[in-house]
Amino acid sequence: MTVAFTFPGQGSQAIGMGRELAVAFPAARAVFDEVDDALGEKLSAIMWEGPADTLTLTQNAQPALMAVSMAVVAVLDKDFGIQVAGTADYVAGHSLGEYSALAAAGTFSLADAARLLRTRGEAMQAATPVGTGAMAALLGLDFEAAVKVAEEAAQDEVCQAANDNAPGQVVVSGSKAAVERAVDIAKQRGARRAMLLPVSAPFHCTLMRPAADVMATALDGVDLTAPSVPLVANVLASAVSDPGRIRESLVAQVTGTVRWRESVAWMVENGVTEFVELGAGKVLTGMARRMAPDASCEATTSVADIETVAQRLRG
Repeated sequence: MTVAFTFPGQGSQAIGMGRELAVAFPAARAVFDEVDDALGEKLSAIMWEGPADTLTLTQNAQPALMAVSMAVVAVLDKDFGIQVAGTADYVAGHSLGEYSALAAAGTFSLADAARLLRTRGEAMQAATPVGTGAMAALLGLDFEAAVKVAEEAAQDEVCQAANDNAPGQVVVSGSKAAVERAVDIAKQRGARRAMLLPVSAPFHCTLMRPAADVMATALDGVDLTAPSVPLVANVLASAVSDPGRIRESLVAQVTGTVRWRESVAWMVENGVTEFVELGAGKVLTGMARRMAPDASCEATTSVADIETVAQRLRG
C-alpha cells in the first residue's frame, strides 16, 4: 500500500466545519485554539457560527481550511496512533492546501502556517482592485485547448490557465474582460460548460505578482525544515523535499498554475494506491476517483470517516 495524504484548497469551506472534531477530540480542539492564538482572534468562532460571507473572505478561508486539516492530522496521531511520517509516502495540497501538507509533514509549525496563510490571503486579495479580475471554469476542454482559449482571449490583457484540476476541468484567471471573452470562446470551441466563478480575486495568474512578492518576504522570515514526507508540489507536479526548493515553489505557486491533474498522475505513476483527503469536503477525493479509478480514494469529513480511514490505514 502506497499512500498519499492530500489537503483541500479554497472552496471547500463551510460553516460548522471542524466543530464535530473539536467536540469529540481534545487534540482537535487544541489545534483550533492554537490557530486562534496565532492569529490573535477567534477564527474558530467564525468557522462554526459564521457569517458565511466572513468565512469566505480569502484571509479567513485559507487559515480556516488549514486548521481543519491539521485537526484531522492531530486526531489521527493522538487518538489513532497514525502519524504522517511512517504512514504516507507523499503529501500534496491544492493551492493553500500545500501549506497544510507542509505543516502536516513538519516543514513549518502550525502557528507559522496560520500566520503565513493569513498573510497570503490578505496579499492575494489586495493584489488587484476589487472587480477588475475574474476566474472561470472551462469544463469539457482538455488543458491544451483551454490554454489556447486563454491565449486567444487575452488580447493584451491577462488570461491564463490557473488550475488544471482534472481531465476536462480547467480554471482560467485574469482580467475580467479577458476571462469573460474566454467563457464565450470556450463555448464556441465545444466546452460542455463555461462559467464565471464567485471568487474575490484572480488567483494563480500574473496579476498576483504583488502577492508573490509579499509571500517571498514572509517565507524568508520563517524557518523551513525538510518535510518528513516528500511534497508533490503544485507548480512542479513532482516530489520535492529540499527546503529551498519548497520555498521557491510556494512563491511561484501564487502566480503559477496549480498542476493538480499532473500531480495526481505523477503519484499514480509512482505507485500510489491510496489517496486520503485530510480536511474539509470531498473535492479532491472526487477528482482522484476520476483520475485514479483503481486506487482507494477516501475523505475525512466526519468522525465516522476518520475512524474508517484509520482502520484501513492500520491494515
